Amino acid sequence: MEHIAPHNLPEEFQLKKVLETEIGIIYFYRALVIVEAKEGIVISHKNGLSALLKGLGYLGAKPWVYISNRIHSYSVKPMDYKYLNKVPTLKAMGIVVYNEMARSNAELESTFCKKPFRIFDNLTEAAIWGKTYL
Repeated sequence: MEHIAPHNLPEEFQLKKVLETEIGIIYFYRALVIVEAKEGIVISHKNGLSALLKGLGYLGAKPWVYISNRIHSYSVKPMDYKYLNKVPTLKAMGIVVYNEMARSNAELESTFCKKPFRIFDNLTEAAIWGKTYL
């Protein structure tokens, strides 16, 4: 089991809950959800849906922002954004990338997402941006 530590975010972001799932670790900061997927995994609606449902159960009907902190290399099925597009409480998506390949992948994914979508170079910027949608 990986060591789970909160991120180095400004004080206003308080970690409320951490879920370890088959796809990775999900961090809940009030209405900000940060996902760190496992190395090499392929995320699709099949394996991501159970994690999403657990998260929605925790968040309830509150609006929230999804941030993918891509510290590991993994794949996403971009066609599956159609499922996230239908989640009414999801207000925006941020992707934090650490190399050009990850940036290119995120740019491709952005064409499938109908929510506000932005790519970042660091997690703090993404969190501050996400807060503007809540």
